[in-house]
Amino acid sequence: MTHFIIRQATVFDIPALEKLVNSAFRGESSRLGWTTEADLLDGIRIDKDSLHDMIKTPDAVILNYYGEEQTLVACVFLKKQETNLYLGMLTVAPSQQNKGIGKMLMLAAESYALSHNCNIITMNVLNNREELTDWYVRQGFYFTGETKEFPNDKRFGIPKKELLFHIMQKDLVKKNGSVI
Repeated sequence: MTHFIIRQATVFDIPALEKLVNSAFRGESSRLGWTTEADLLDGIRIDKDSLHDMIKTPDAVILNYYGEEQTLVACVFLKKQETNLYLGMLTVAPSQQNKGIGKMLMLAAESYALSHNCNIITMNVLNNREELTDWYVRQGFYFTGETKEFPNDKRFGIPKKELLFHIMQKDLVKKNGSVI
């Protein structure tokens, strides 16, 4: 049986989070997993200052997933926006992908949303990431039809091609008020 812990990140977790997120999305190490953005973007995915800001943001949290030997292997950023919860930076270490960890973090995010009176989870997903959007669809998300431009800011990476975000959403509560 696999033992794991999910807990809220603190500023003391920033170095480990920076290493985890960048290794899962950018550079050669990210190619070991299926979440790589290395063909779409150069540069880093996140820096220490951005992580600090995320951790200190009111109504926001980064949930850390610790696997065997208390090693940080996954995380997700959640931010309450009225009755919606924004989900971002869902990250699983490349060597730990395809083990159900992303699904467990998604369940933790849904539980967090409901406990904070949020009935919808929204997220931005890069276009050109069909395998990723397909995974989110299997988790109950759908395309809203809205898009958003990729930021022209080196802190988020340097695009190798034109990029935009698809806005995806998951409803956690049915119209009659019951939980999905």
